[in-house]
Amino acid sequence: MESAPPGAPHPPLDRDVDADVVVVGAGIAGLCTARELARAGREVVVLEAGRIAAGVTGHTTGKLTALHGLRYGRLRDEHGAEAAAHYAQAQQDALGHVVGVCAELGVDAEIERRPAYTYAVDGRNAGQIRAEAEAAAAAGLPATAVTDTGLPYPVAAAVRVDDQLQFHARRFVLALADDLVAHGGRVHENSRVTEVREGDDRGVTVEGGFTVRAQDVVLATNFPLQCPTPLLMRLSVRRELVVAAVVDERHAPYGMYLTSEGGTRSVRSAPVGEGRRLLIAAGEGFEPGAGGVRHRFGRLEAWASGHLPGFADAQDVHRWAAQDVHTADGLPCVGPLGPEDSGAGHLHVATGFAGWGLSNGVAAGRLLAARLTGGPLPAWAELVDPRRSLPLREYPGVARHQASVARHFASGFGPRTRRCTHMGCAMGFNHAENTWECPCHGSRFAADGTVLQGPATRPLGDDD
Repeated sequence: MESAPPGAPHPPLDRDVDADVVVVGAGIAGLCTARELARAGREVVVLEAGRIAAGVTGHTTGKLTALHGLRYGRLRDEHGAEAAAHYAQAQQDALGHVVGVCAELGVDAEIERRPAYTYAVDGRNAGQIRAEAEAAAAAGLPATAVTDTGLPYPVAAAVRVDDQLQFHARRFVLALADDLVAHGGRVHENSRVTEVREGDDRGVTVEGGFTVRAQDVVLATNFPLQCPTPLLMRLSVRRELVVAAVVDERHAPYGMYLTSEGGTRSVRSAPVGEGRRLLIAAGEGFEPGAGGVRHRFGRLEAWASGHLPGFADAQDVHRWAAQDVHTADGLPCVGPLGPEDSGAGHLHVATGFAGWGLSNGVAAGRLLAARLTGGPLPAWAELVDPRRSLPLREYPGVARHQASVARHFASGFGPRTRRCTHMGCAMGFNHAENTWECPCHGSRFAADGTVLQGPATRPLGDDD
């Protein structure tokens, strides 16, 4: 966020308005949706609780790639080869769309074409890596199995996919907002939604009581503010830490790298000036409210200092965290929440991107815009439909997660326990970020109880 200006401010919603579509959330998914709709002639209002791209999109590491860890082997095994191919097509289309939009709007989003790698250091995992390369290639990606990655340490095996992108997501999203406004759309920042309505008065209400009435509502808020039980049960939340430091460009690995070993490690670099790069390392995923975050940051920094030349000698280390929503079956949820002839059929979500929100957010925006304008749907639309049935093999995982939710809920009724205003789960305090966090559904609050991140809409202590 520090490497791009905040963008032109947009006023809070200060009166009741009507629109064809109201989009809640001004990250990459919400603004991609809204821009497409405005260009199609729809009257669109975007509501953002804070500033544009200051949430999940503003804290991304900037990888725009179709290679998502070990995703394609799982997709092929659990959903079939066609599903894996459809998922790959959605991701590749998203990459092309970003390049096209940047060229059309003249956006300097610092796009760099680089190879993406998923790798293993432990030789016992080499077979899984080679199988992923085969699955990704079969799905249509230019994937190969390699052992030479350009990393400053040896690996046992890696999947390499060429011609992927890394870019400045915030600059891209700010340009989307400007283009949206230029085509008649409206953006209101500092307008936190507190109520979502499905009935005849369909729309949303923001803090202060002002409303937007709309034919359709899009919830692009990472975790949906309103979520039916079947979808709620299949969603879980993880936080991931990021450390970054400016190094001489000779120390910066060329590609984008990910391993699930050692608590997950993600590496890439970004330009910051002549001869210098920002070296970015991410990992140490944990459940919100789990505690020990300072120790986790220490482990990540120690790993970066020991594995990435130049990092240990950097003068300043930047630290931040991101939060992602995962689904039980490993696929995003993008589309309506109910039958088309019901109120829920006009309530749409974009969630479950599992750390790959840049490509999936762009893809989600294009899919939602097609649904809301009556355009042709892509072949992968059914694959990510939020109303899809959950495979039987995923039920044990869902049951384990719901048992954890039940424990947090039950423990939230102690005499001195901080309870989340979303569903009453007991929370933990993150001393590194000075925030209260809910492990059940990811709501986050400032130390004074102010809502920082939903699905909670009321501050701590507001039990009405």
